[in-house]
Amino acid sequence: MSERVVLVGYGPVGARLVDGLLPAVRDGRIDLTVVGAETHDVYNRVLLAEYAVGRMDRAGLDMDDRRVAEAAGVRFALGTAVVGVDRHRRAVRLHDGIHLPYDRLVLATGARANVPTLAGMERARRDRTARPTTPDELDLGGAPLPHGVVALRDLADAERVRAAVTSGQRIVVLGAGVLGMELALAAAEAGAEVVVAYHSAAPMNRTLDENGGRVLAAAASAAGVEMAPHARAESIDLRYDDHGRAWFGGLVCADGKVLTGDLLVLSCGVGARTELAAAAGVATSTGILVDGASRSWTDPAIFAIGDCAHVAEPSDVEAAGRVTGGPSGLVGPGWRQADRLAALLSTGAAVPAVAERPGVVMLKAEGIDVVAGGDVDVDPFAAIHAPGCHVPQATVWADPARGSYVKIVTVDGVLTGFVAVGMPRTGAELTLLFERGSELPADRSSLLRLDAPDLGAPIAGDPFAADATVCWCNGVTAGAIRDAAAAGAPTLACVKAATRAATGCGTCAGRITELLARDAVPA
Repeated sequence: MSERVVLVGYGPVGARLVDGLLPAVRDGRIDLTVVGAETHDVYNRVLLAEYAVGRMDRAGLDMDDRRVAEAAGVRFALGTAVVGVDRHRRAVRLHDGIHLPYDRLVLATGARANVPTLAGMERARRDRTARPTTPDELDLGGAPLPHGVVALRDLADAERVRAAVTSGQRIVVLGAGVLGMELALAAAEAGAEVVVAYHSAAPMNRTLDENGGRVLAAAASAAGVEMAPHARAESIDLRYDDHGRAWFGGLVCADGKVLTGDLLVLSCGVGARTELAAAAGVATSTGILVDGASRSWTDPAIFAIGDCAHVAEPSDVEAAGRVTGGPSGLVGPGWRQADRLAALLSTGAAVPAVAERPGVVMLKAEGIDVVAGGDVDVDPFAAIHAPGCHVPQATVWADPARGSYVKIVTVDGVLTGFVAVGMPRTGAELTLLFERGSELPADRSSLLRLDAPDLGAPIAGDPFAADATVCWCNGVTAGAIRDAAAAGAPTLACVKAATRAATGCGTCAGRITELLARDAVPA
């Protein structure tokens, strides 16, 4: 008898699970139903900014062909919201009153954009415990966002940003994380007037140290982006059209400064959609609490993967009841969770979870090289006063006037964190060393020479060595890409199809193209 699996959520992580379950669906071992609020086929949300600024067409966002899954026997209920879970009867209730029974329930409900509490849009902020009653209410607060305010979480948002960029409007970006900065730089390059407002002293403050962020801010300013640090947003200024509709007119800061604009893009982080699980009595924290096999702490028949999943063990609960960690917020870990869960649901055999290494963040921006990984919040002078083993040590080199900055953090000689701004070759070398958990050379300054005109040989070896990871989202190595090219996939598009490399955040596309070009040149 087939095991009934209901998947709630049809984003990139949910689609990965569907793909992994197809053999079991075809064999009749699994009866799979997918419920999704959007009517679109699955698309890559990570690349929405690329589409919004005109760097990618709509087809470039598509990820999977739903018709293949339907032909295998998967049933889809798109444009549908799950409004309740009856754990006793093992059934989910849809917004139209239909009940779907399940033996295993998988929640891949993702995350929604955080809406800050600004005067002028107070009711737009959603109560995290509120459950939707229709698909359109999935992320809706007590009132819709004012006209001219978007969060860039779906295709409709991207279309609004695309229209603003195309017409050269002034765009205000609230938040200077990696996604906010990528959008701002890309929109400015496309001809829009852009200002980025952020409350910290420097952008990307969760990824870079302050000095690295300041060098990035200077580079962004030189690229035409107006940077507004220490901008504590308090309200929005509204203007009214001839029909009496309120439109965004400016962002009002605590110091009285008004950042005027035609469109406000909220880039203030995300929060996991946990309301469905919480209402069913399933344990949640910053996400739905699951173990390393993605199984709920509360109910062994319920699983969670992707941006809604908070992977932890019950032993991780602190004395005050707080659970450390949270959802990763990255597509790579979500895909790996989906792959492991597909194996578990298909065969009953759990695939051991591998501890996720801290991710490497790369800024996708033309002419601005930024890469960072690990913990970089280390005082370079602290080790002087606390010498000994296991003490983090930091090495810093800066040339702000020329847009260059490097910070290296080591413990017992092993690289544990780094920042590289405006130093592409050094950044690539540090990425390789960080991935391998390698020790650094005793002379740290030798790394800086990689970006000198008289470039010598890489210190850690060839960054395109067979075991070097090229695609972090899917864990694809240079060797796997070469194998795919040798088997008849010598182009970027073919490599994507054969290995899934460059189908996540897209950062590795340039490295794949470079690798293919290098190998195509006769020795």
